Amino acid sequence: MAATQCIGFIGLGKMGSGFVSRLIDEGYAVVGYDIEAAHCEAAKARGAEIAGSPAAVAARADLIQICVTTSAAVEAVVLGENGIAEVAQDGGKVVVDHSTTELETTRRLAAELERRNGMAFVDAPVSGGPGAAAEGRLAIMAGGTTEAIAAVTPIMERLGQFTHMGEVGAGQATKLINQALVLSNYCVIAEACNLGNRFGIDVSKIPEALSSGYAGSNLLNDLLPRMVENDFEPRGYARQILKDLHMLQDAANALNVAMPMAGMANSLYSMLIAQGKGELDGAAIVTLLEDQARQGNA
Repeated sequence: MAATQCIGFIGLGKMGSGFVSRLIDEGYAVVGYDIEAAHCEAAKARGAEIAGSPAAVAARADLIQICVTTSAAVEAVVLGENGIAEVAQDGGKVVVDHSTTELETTRRLAAELERRNGMAFVDAPVSGGPGAAAEGRLAIMAGGTTEAIAAVTPIMERLGQFTHMGEVGAGQATKLINQALVLSNYCVIAEACNLGNRFGIDVSKIPEALSSGYAGSNLLNDLLPRMVENDFEPRGYARQILKDLHMLQDAANALNVAMPMAGMANSLYSMLIAQGKGELDGAAIVTLLEDQARQGNA
């Protein structure tokens, strides 16, 4: 796929805006769509063309990328009114879903697109956040046929580290593993931050102090400073974290796999959301532990 080709992008929110900025910087023409007018206007200001529906995007582009917040939203984009599946049959198009989507939904949508339109489907969820999307530093874990993966690889490699994990669904399975590791560690890092504050040390120095040891990590370097500064401007929302934890728990239960650490993270984020903090960044989990510590000392 040449860098002059038009790429479709559906979902122009925090993550989508990072993707679109990167694609435009790399020389691609982008036609986009979002249900929020403000997101469309922001993408237009960055140089994207705006279409009136997912179907209109798919009619223009051979590669259609999706980045929305729920499995239901992905289904609406693909099979809903004015969805991707309404375009005329074209075996040359590939749909790439970067959302964190339920495995059953992923496999069903892939089969339905192939049946209706002859379109290939790649599930390619990501990790890294909006900043990494804009800078081409995402971890992209993909499921799909060898042919579909080969078709999208030149573009995906401009967006980050692109790894083919297996057939359709393998990308989403890998993303659940990523979430088990990352979201449990959100809670562990919050615990460590709270402990450091109780010791009275300068917690902001922890990433530097531990950088060459086993505790050093990309997540520690990114997350702990935001917890120290009470910077909860959302890179992603706490409510989305809880959604992903529910998805992880459901998938593990279906396989009879015990996930006690992820289960604890699920409980903690449920409590955070119950406090009305769902629109904050997931780093706000530290406030829950701080509140519990204060109550214990009362």
